[in-house]
Amino acid sequence: QVMAMLAIYLKDQGRLRQNTLVATVMSNMGLDIAMKKHNIKMEKTKVGDRFVYESMQKNDFSLGGEQSGHIILKKYATTGDGLLTALMIMEEICDSKLSLAKLCEPVTLYPQLTINIRVKDKAAVLSDEAVLKARDEVDALIDGKGRALLRQSGTEPVIRIMIESETEEMCQSYANKIADVILERGHGA
Repeated sequence: QVMAMLAIYLKDQGRLRQNTLVATVMSNMGLDIAMKKHNIKMEKTKVGDRFVYESMQKNDFSLGGEQSGHIILKKYATTGDGLLTALMIMEEICDSKLSLAKLCEPVTLYPQLTINIRVKDKAAVLSDEAVLKARDEVDALIDGKGRALLRQSGTEPVIRIMIESETEEMCQSYANKIADVILERGHGA
């Protein structure tokens, strides 16, 4: 919601370079939908401030961030800065005379669940046809009202299953379907 607020604000002021917000693949689908409604493009990167900032540098984008709250305002900093982000939000509240709640309204967050499966070989999981088929089946069940994402941790022997869907119960059910296949295929550590 913070990234959306700032993107809309900077766009309205003509300060959103290339009319683009940089976010990671883990960003909530509600952000994508809100940006489309406001005619703001999205650039998606791997998870990590480093990848967000690299994209910002390479493409001359001014705003990027992660769902975790690391917001990068390239004009002022090269990393996420909570105080700077807070000041920008306060500036937007003062300029718009709107409440924080009102400024958050463009984004309706989808329920999102991430589960971690400890595995022997991350690459083997992500190349296993049965696992990929399970992910595709879940994506088909979600039917555009969310998404299923598999990614490997960059720091530990873990596969992350991220599901967005209409309810938390659906997220849990879909994540379990994929996790079961990973474990049934003998990938668990």
